[in-house]
Amino acid sequence: MQVPEALMESVVRGWRDLSTRLVQIGRDRPEGAAGIFVNPPVTRGSTVLFSSLEAMDAAGQRRYDDELIYGAMGTPVQHRLEQAIAELDGGRYGQIVPSGLAACALPFLAYVSAGDHCLLSDSVYGPTRRFADRVLRRFGVEVTYFPPLADEDELRALVRPTTRLIYAESPGSHSFEVQDIPMLGRLAASIGARLVVDNTWGIGLFDPFAAGAHVSVQALTKYPAGHSDTIIGAVSVASEQDWRLLRDTAIQAGQTAGPDDCWLTLRGLHTMGVRQERQAATAIAVALWLHERPEVRRVLHPALPSCPGHENWKRDFKGASSLFGVVFDPAFDAADMAAMIDSLTLFGIGASWGGYESLVLPTTGSISRSCRSVTQDGPACRFHIGLEAGDALLADLEQGLGRMAASRDGRAGA
Repeated sequence: MQVPEALMESVVRGWRDLSTRLVQIGRDRPEGAAGIFVNPPVTRGSTVLFSSLEAMDAAGQRRYDDELIYGAMGTPVQHRLEQAIAELDGGRYGQIVPSGLAACALPFLAYVSAGDHCLLSDSVYGPTRRFADRVLRRFGVEVTYFPPLADEDELRALVRPTTRLIYAESPGSHSFEVQDIPMLGRLAASIGARLVVDNTWGIGLFDPFAAGAHVSVQALTKYPAGHSDTIIGAVSVASEQDWRLLRDTAIQAGQTAGPDDCWLTLRGLHTMGVRQERQAATAIAVALWLHERPEVRRVLHPALPSCPGHENWKRDFKGASSLFGVVFDPAFDAADMAAMIDSLTLFGIGASWGGYESLVLPTTGSISRSCRSVTQDGPACRFHIGLEAGDALLADLEQGLGRMAASRDGRAGA
């Protein structure tokens, strides 16, 4: 399908602009006559040996300076990846952790205590919500979920004297609301709370710190690693004070990643720009094609006006990623959508996203919400577009929608 030139440019320009930078970050340069490998080596180890007790003590005092102290406190390739992600996110410091969920949980562990209150966007990643409901509440932390597109007055009505943290995910990973992060930043500053933004969809495309965030969360499992073979996460910050607290909390909680996962992610990061330029271009073409289909009620792609918060995307983002949602006409039901999904041959059925392969996942009946979501307007699913040829994906979707219509017609005739 032909995509208007201006729309395509708005979607891919950020990835194109990033490509050169992504090739360069996290790498060493030759010095003098000595040659080096393009990719840094993987250093595996637990025990670090020192020449004296004095040297060991001095290293411990420099634990915020990428010093080698003990394997669980960081390795050379971990430190390179931390620097690269922080730079990419617009921050100054980073902490690598063993999963995206570990990254989501770390700011709560660092900033809140029993008796504190947190405001969370209702569209947050499901495991983040479960952590808040099952762990934070058990430890005496109160949680309130707010509508992702609530205005400042609505949010101020939810603020308590004990509100210490505001947590946003933009776009939401199932319903794709693009939040007004600058407004949340102003609110957080006015009440002395920390603003945490899950920026996994917008890595490299949105600067959360310029918008007033204190912490950016990344599931590096997704686009940076890019090959569906690594579980890893990161938090980035702009303030050294925030970084020291988060780093100490990660170490105290045993939340550090292994060197092999760090190395795989750093390697994937170098090709993320070209992968995502291609995948984002195919995704917007598929999204527009679906937008024109009679079976579809709404396409939840942030670059399209049909997506809640589209104006925030236009204002704040430098491009778009390859994950979006679809809400089908309510004349169809979940069983009809399942018939479509089961018939697809090029879309894997599975959780996660951000790899090189296309995926589909139902969102109807599988997400918890406190506020009403557009995904309740009809059967809904999420598509991640990979590196397959766009025409092949459209042909697969064409036959899949045919199966969905046949399922509906079969029910009507029964």
